[in-house]
Amino acid sequence: MKIFLTGATGFVGWHLARALVERGDSVRCLVRSGSPLEGLAGLPVEIVRGDLRDPDSVRRGVEGTEVVFHCAADYRLWVPDPATMYSSNVDGTDHVMQAAAASGVRRVVYTSTVGALGLRRDGRPADESTPASLADMVGHYKRSKFLAERVAERWAARGLPVVIVNPSAPVGERDVKPTATGRIIVDFLRGGMRAYVDTGLNLVDVRDVAAGHVLAAERGRPGEKYILGHQNVTLKSMLETLSRLSGLPAPKVRLPHWVPLAAAWVESYLARVGRREPRIALDAVRLSRHRMFFDPSKAVRELGLPQTPIDSALARAVEWFRDRRDVARAAA
Repeated sequence: MKIFLTGATGFVGWHLARALVERGDSVRCLVRSGSPLEGLAGLPVEIVRGDLRDPDSVRRGVEGTEVVFHCAADYRLWVPDPATMYSSNVDGTDHVMQAAAASGVRRVVYTSTVGALGLRRDGRPADESTPASLADMVGHYKRSKFLAERVAERWAARGLPVVIVNPSAPVGERDVKPTATGRIIVDFLRGGMRAYVDTGLNLVDVRDVAAGHVLAAERGRPGEKYILGHQNVTLKSMLETLSRLSGLPAPKVRLPHWVPLAAAWVESYLARVGRREPRIALDAVRLSRHRMFFDPSKAVRELGLPQTPIDSALARAVEWFRDRRDVARAAA
């Protein structure tokens, strides 16, 4: 099958590209000019240079393909010019949908995020039907992804066979940037975590997320959303698991939320004055005030989403990060 894929140089996108190639699919990847290609060197994929903000390059990439996976996004918890993020995430999604409709593809799988979903006030895991509004979204990334999801839904209402997937927090190897969850692992391995806050998240093996995309293309119902997640864990329990896997001590001190929030406000001010990225992202601290717990049972039931034990995914992540230069093995 001929596939068009955006975001192949990213964490989820790379694993999806590998899964598609292993199935025997012909994969064409849209990659921005100047983006490094080293990560894709071992995969037999076709590279098309372009940009989500350029509808002509997107149209050329989609042309002649049968299934579109739109994984790419501008994922930053701090951005000096928010307009660029909305242009990539919202307008870029519209460009992909336009191109897919014009080419008459069989299926489009749009990668959203659980960050664009609502949370339950009573603390129970949220699902795809939990109400959400733009006002609930913290930060430009979540707002842009919320709006992009509305774009995908509008195209689905017009008849385009769009399936939306909402990954939670993927973990595993090849988290190059890394993601916010990967950054927790890196900081832990560097010995930089002396304390923690009372928060929680839903972890999922990144390989399962890739498999979930493929399953969404095969079995997903157009117009529907599917949470690609697995296990709800507190940050404390995640750090304890990392301690067991790495041999490093887990932090014992629990900070009240106001402490990192105050530090983030100060750092945000200094970053604006110095025109640099803050060391502590204010949006990340705001998000930590909520337990991001989700229920992936719809994807398990309808798609057959795998539920690989989280410990194995975290173990692969620890090994991969330790093999990189930015995490010293001596820390162990």
